[in-house]
Amino acid sequence: MDNKYHDKLIVSSAPHAVGPISTQKIMGLVLVALIPAFISGIYQFGYRAAVLTIVCVIACVVFEYLMNVILKKKQTVGDLSAVLTGVLLAFNLPSGLPYWIAIVGCFAAIVVVKQLFGGIGQNLVNPAVTARIFLFIAFATEMTTWPTARGAGVDAVTSATPLGELGMGGPEAVTASNMDLFLGNVGGCIGEVSALALLIGGIFLICSRVITWHIPVSFLATVAVLGLIWGGLDGAIFHLCAGGVMLGAFFCATDYVTSPTLPMGKIIFGIGCGLFTMLIRIFASYPEGVSFAILLMNILTPYIDRICENRMYPAPKKAKGGDE
Repeated sequence: MDNKYHDKLIVSSAPHAVGPISTQKIMGLVLVALIPAFISGIYQFGYRAAVLTIVCVIACVVFEYLMNVILKKKQTVGDLSAVLTGVLLAFNLPSGLPYWIAIVGCFAAIVVVKQLFGGIGQNLVNPAVTARIFLFIAFATEMTTWPTARGAGVDAVTSATPLGELGMGGPEAVTASNMDLFLGNVGGCIGEVSALALLIGGIFLICSRVITWHIPVSFLATVAVLGLIWGGLDGAIFHLCAGGVMLGAFFCATDYVTSPTLPMGKIIFGIGCGLFTMLIRIFASYPEGVSFAILLMNILTPYIDRICENRMYPAPKKAKGGDE
């Protein structure tokens, strides 16, 4: 047998199919989809929103580069995954957050959640979402100090978010209209205030086939139904547009690595995210539940995959009797 090609064979784990879509291209398209939300964040919160985002991106890229050097792994900074993690983390932070705290969050996202578990494709939970939860627990005061948005019409340096107002005084205490929430004229995190901007980006991702409709639609539909039950039509619109629902549904919950692979699993995952989000918003002491909901469903993803795979590809029944 001729072995001249033997040394060129590469043994690796699946998948083995090669297509025109690369990790770099996928990450690049997601970054493009986030541009409307980025522009909205800069308009509402000023230059500091842009600077904080840039700081997070640089920190994530540097940590990714250094970890690859330390662990003697192939450099992956060029695939843009660290850049996307930096942007998503920044979008989940208030624009007034001290830069050093944001850098600590980047360390948690890249070094602890991503690289120590094997790098891209190996992390068990979403790095940006987990880092936000870590920062909220470690720096609660700084993470809940919200600069007032330019279009909010409030003469103050900081203000409560609509979800914070809802938690403190009920629907009557909410000062922002649903239109303000839709356009982004409210206080909140840099990238989550404008539901319109995020919806534009999300539709772009679905149309470009970067993501499928299953998780976003099931997530948003669950939030809408439960919002309708607890607050009528205004409540449904409010919960869809307030906080991080749009950002979570289109950009965080749809992470390839930490979400189910089969369509039915994606729908279950989205319903679970919406259910946990609303349970936390309505009954818990913390007014926002998106990050916690996504983290919980990330943990359940392997079990969801196993259940859906068993239903789609059931094990063959053993033959009865004889030596068959």
